[in-house]
Amino acid sequence: MKSSPAWRIGIKDTQIMPGSRQRGPLRKPTWIIVLVSLVSLFLVFAYVYPPQNSAACYVFSSRGCKGMPSWLPPSPVRELTDEEIAARVVIRDILDMPPAIQTTPKIAFLFLTPGALPFEKLWDKFFQLDLLMLLSTRVMKVDSLSMYMHPRINLYILAVTLSTGKFVAARCVVWGKISMVDAERRLLGHALKDPGNQHFVLLSDSCIPLRDFDFVYNYLMYTNVSFVDCFEDPGPHGSGRYSENMLPEVEKQDFRKGAQWFTMKRQHAVIVMADNLYYSKFRDYCRPGMEKGRNCYSDEHYLPTFFYHVSASFQMLDPVGIANWSVTHVDWSEGKWHPKSYRALDVTYDLMRNITVCHVIPFQTACTLQVKKRLVLIFYCNWLMLRSTFYENNRIKAYTMQKQVQITPCLWNGNPRPCYLFARKFLPETLDNLIQLFPNYTSI
Repeated sequence: MKSSPAWRIGIKDTQIMPGSRQRGPLRKPTWIIVLVSLVSLFLVFAYVYPPQNSAACYVFSSRGCKGMPSWLPPSPVRELTDEEIAARVVIRDILDMPPAIQTTPKIAFLFLTPGALPFEKLWDKFFQLDLLMLLSTRVMKVDSLSMYMHPRINLYILAVTLSTGKFVAARCVVWGKISMVDAERRLLGHALKDPGNQHFVLLSDSCIPLRDFDFVYNYLMYTNVSFVDCFEDPGPHGSGRYSENMLPEVEKQDFRKGAQWFTMKRQHAVIVMADNLYYSKFRDYCRPGMEKGRNCYSDEHYLPTFFYHVSASFQMLDPVGIANWSVTHVDWSEGKWHPKSYRALDVTYDLMRNITVCHVIPFQTACTLQVKKRLVLIFYCNWLMLRSTFYENNRIKAYTMQKQVQITPCLWNGNPRPCYLFARKFLPETLDNLIQLFPNYTSI
């Protein structure tokens, strides 16, 4: 039996035998390991010591880098039109004027109402501060409405049936049209005739006071802020109402929205009266029944957009400017064209307390709704959970939607304070309940 010779590897064998696949990892070049180590060290160093210049930020994404818009070359500045230059000169001069010194500055209450005030008795209780104040108060009756003439209060009422005393002569006012803004400006114009009026409050016939007069007076007088509701709404009922005919002075990115019920400092009221440029844009290009079936309502967009421009252009002269909320509460939770109307059964101590102590503002935004994972709709919705219906293929389907809420605290001179001084929309039938509860909820 022949024995098999042992196989021994020699030089000759290694020359003719093909390379084994198992040998590659055993002979990995060391330069790859070194390169990987260097890259790892570099990345760790870049994370710990983030780059501070735009070139490095272009290459690496780091938490220390500022956003791209902060270091990209600024976009070319648009040349102002002649009308813009003239408007800015007027606004600058108004803001640069020192406020008139008044021994007792007054608040002008501007009531925009179609007739007699249904809550006259409630406002009587609001204005009756104390015995000393009552002794210096003259009450004038005009068509069953009381006007209070004392050192801290003036009333101006725009109504269809009233035209004497300080009651402003009425003209036709149509909801949603520029005539609503005209009525607001007319009230401001009459109130500005009295140099003692230093703050102006616009109210409707369905508005009620949430605080006593002293609280309201101190809240408004001892801050340099006008409370004008102003926010950006990218949805169809916000930016979707914008018209390019407003260019170049009003760009879409600057189009704002807000409730019409404002409180305003005298210098801001004078600016509103002096403005014609932005007013004419909204008069001509923001109205119901515009092109392509769109609707725009000047009373919701003119003042917010105008003051957004003023705040952006004159930060040095008017550093505080406006607060971006209204001190008049309103409930849009029903998702209709008009806010919720409070009835007698709704008016309880708990309701009034919840409104009065509120310290945050929920800004309205668009929210997304998905139905059966097929149909995605964008809705302009309210800050509460809503239940509604919509039509699809002639069939009613139910849906539930939740708004993406942006909560903003109400800061008064930098400190958290209650947001609301007034509230609407209350029906006349609530008067008795409100009078009964008034001493309780106004003292919270």
